[in-house]
Amino acid sequence: MTLSMYQASVPVFARTLGNLAKIMEKAEAYAAARKIHPSVLITDRLAPDMLPFSSQVQLAADTCVRGAARLAGVDFPSNPDVETTFGELQERLAKSAAFLKSLSEAQIDGGEERIVTLKLRDGEMTFTGQDFLLNFALPNFFFHVTAAYLILRHNGVDLGKMDYLGLR
Repeated sequence: MTLSMYQASVPVFARTLGNLAKIMEKAEAYAAARKIHPSVLITDRLAPDMLPFSSQVQLAADTCVRGAARLAGVDFPSNPDVETTFGELQERLAKSAAFLKSLSEAQIDGGEERIVTLKLRDGEMTFTGQDFLLNFALPNFFFHVTAAYLILRHNGVDLGKMDYLGLR
């Protein structure tokens, strides 16, 4: 049995978004139990030149939605980065998961050779669908999920690898 483009993308994105949602539930409970204002966690960052937790969540959501949309050859929704609470960030993840669920296997499978062009500030990057998924979309998505996890872990939220993997 071969691994399809759909199997390597949408279920992976969806599962990890769910894991991130559960991690945020733990963070919100941690803040409440310790009487820490949630904005302390939401605005924290690991380094001065790094984006804060809220941006990491927003970018994780955008990366999977835009990545899957590009693989499917469909337009992706625009999501302004306005979330400032755990509840709002959870809604963003839920909307992203719903968008992923709206994509069918038929839209993505067979797109290994589809040309994907990203417009960046300083030019363009062009990939085949498979290269885009494996060498840009997935690594970029996991970078932002990992950064969000690490910001919370650094702040003392009781998280471990099993939380990240969604096995706890």
